[in-house]
Amino acid sequence: MGNLDIEGIINALRTITSGHQGPVSLHEPTLRGNEWAYVKDCLDSTWVSYVGQYVDRFESMLAEFTGVKKAVAVVNGTTALHIALKLAGVEPGDEVFVPALTFVATANAVAYCGAVPHFVDSEERTLGLDPHKLRDYLKSIARIDVGGCTNKFSGRRIKAVIPMHAFGHPVDLDSLAEVCKEYKIEMIEDAAESLGSYYKGKHTGNWGKLSVLSFNGNKTITTGGGGAIMTNDEHLGKMAKHLTSTAKIPHRWEYRHDYIGYNYRLPNINAAVGCAQMEQLPEFLVRKRHLAERYCDTFKKIQGVRFFKEPSFASSNYWLNVLLLDEASYKKRDEVLEATNDQGFKTRPAWDLLNTLPMFQDCSAMDLSCAENLVKRIVNIPSSSFLGKANAQT
Repeated sequence: MGNLDIEGIINALRTITSGHQGPVSLHEPTLRGNEWAYVKDCLDSTWVSYVGQYVDRFESMLAEFTGVKKAVAVVNGTTALHIALKLAGVEPGDEVFVPALTFVATANAVAYCGAVPHFVDSEERTLGLDPHKLRDYLKSIARIDVGGCTNKFSGRRIKAVIPMHAFGHPVDLDSLAEVCKEYKIEMIEDAAESLGSYYKGKHTGNWGKLSVLSFNGNKTITTGGGGAIMTNDEHLGKMAKHLTSTAKIPHRWEYRHDYIGYNYRLPNINAAVGCAQMEQLPEFLVRKRHLAERYCDTFKKIQGVRFFKEPSFASSNYWLNVLLLDEASYKKRDEVLEATNDQGFKTRPAWDLLNTLPMFQDCSAMDLSCAENLVKRIVNIPSSSFLGKANAQT
């Protein structure tokens, strides 16, 4: 077993978070801007529900920041992904490629459509989906015809792939886009964790036919709960808004609906918080990158572990900072988690691989050797933006 310096890890966390009182959470929201003022405005105006100026403003701010043509605010990232899959044409019985190393919501949204997750491997360079290994896998299982891509063994249509930018680090999107084009597969980016992350200078969420964000309480910005569907297709953007608003045809008094719709709209009062958070997002990102730089420098001195750095083609938001235990030290992961939590540092492991969960155990999966290796070695450490310095250089 490797010579892992657990006491060194604890001392490093203590040094970097010095001055913070009490337990150090994994990721807390920072609510120091106009949140109170905007929420009060909602209360005073009584526009607290699903329509109001803050919803429109929040969607415009998201579109402008990320560079997409249309952003549609919804109640959470999972509902965003559900609608994105439907708009991409995913139907019952289809297969959708999902990384085994992701949060369960990625696969749950596939199941909501009556489709079947097909689990694929990750790469250590990004912690996300490995497009090169996926291409090799498709060579052995896929058949391409006029109807698209079919799994030769299951007989199901392979309709889409969902790359998830794990912990804010962008996947190799150009390589994945080539695979999607070659095999006629739609890409839907799960950018839930990557607001403020860039791939080759362009914000994540711009490669897929659609993409999604999450604004849960532990994300880079929060609306309490919330998410967004993003797209560069104007028609899909309009349909996303329509379907998430119960597919109601606009009229002053009549209630007419032309599709099976969903009541997924983000309330105005939550969007008000989101607007205040978006105003602070550039500062949050500077602070988070500074925190990552300090972690990187500090953990160079600690034996048996390394700080995970963004891939060379990316600029990450470092949503959750990652320690990777050395191959020889992975058996001490739980010992690290226990020791750090005992000292008041709310560290955590990665998610259990989705193919190991009872509801997904019968789903198809490729060789997952990299994901199986990573899940044993990942430790997330405190990443709140206020732990970094605002005047640091990015």
